[in-house]
Amino acid sequence: MNGIPYKLLVSLMIFVLSACAGTPEQPEDDMNMKGASRANVQLGVAYMRENNLETAMIKLKKAIEQDPRSLRGHDAIAVLYSRIGEDELARKHFKKALSLDPKDSRTHNNYGLHLCQAGDYDKAEEEFNKAASNPLYAGRTAALTNAGVCANKIPDTEKAEQYFRAALDTDPAYVPALLNMVRTTYTQGNYMSSRAYLQRFEQVAPYSAESLWLGVRVEDALRDWDASARYAMLLKNNFPDTPQARLLQEWENERQHR
Repeated sequence: MNGIPYKLLVSLMIFVLSACAGTPEQPEDDMNMKGASRANVQLGVAYMRENNLETAMIKLKKAIEQDPRSLRGHDAIAVLYSRIGEDELARKHFKKALSLDPKDSRTHNNYGLHLCQAGDYDKAEEEFNKAASNPLYAGRTAALTNAGVCANKIPDTEKAEQYFRAALDTDPAYVPALLNMVRTTYTQGNYMSSRAYLQRFEQVAPYSAESLWLGVRVEDALRDWDASARYAMLLKNNFPDTPQARLLQEWENERQHR
């Protein structure tokens, strides 16, 4: 629940002091505080993406202080707490966010990721399904894919395959679902399907270390030695310092000593 780092542009609210005498009305104060809170949420998320977790925490705590009912603030800080292993605080803020909007699909998806990481697979599946049940949710395909990834951790490859198929029904070119279908069908021993999904992946995405390592093993299982060797050469030449390249080296060494 697959990322390319990028900087988030944030529009900061400019506070204008009223020239009129007297105390500003409470609704205007509330509006200003909520605007400041939204800006700090955006900043907190941006810092999180840049792995500046300390500054992200400062911004997100400030956002919630400015607006205790900020759904996005509670969701974002829950993700951050989950990332640093503070599970109890993460669940507290996920639940707070969902108390503010029980139908918020993004929070359900993020909560599902947290629960899956914690090994609570049944509850994680419930959260992913709640997220995916909203046909208007832009992350619906991701939520279905996340459910499949979580099912594979059980492991339950049949259930995982069902979720990946559902994700591809909504977006046939969704790269994470395609790559996960290659992994899952390979694990099941359905190598022809693995090859087909790998070919679909290659039509919409560039080679990756993981896709090439899968290609080596899929084609080896299908006894297409030339194709397996081509994938191996691409992996060695393009991704020499990756864990997949090291696994390939170990795999080749093992085969030489048989």
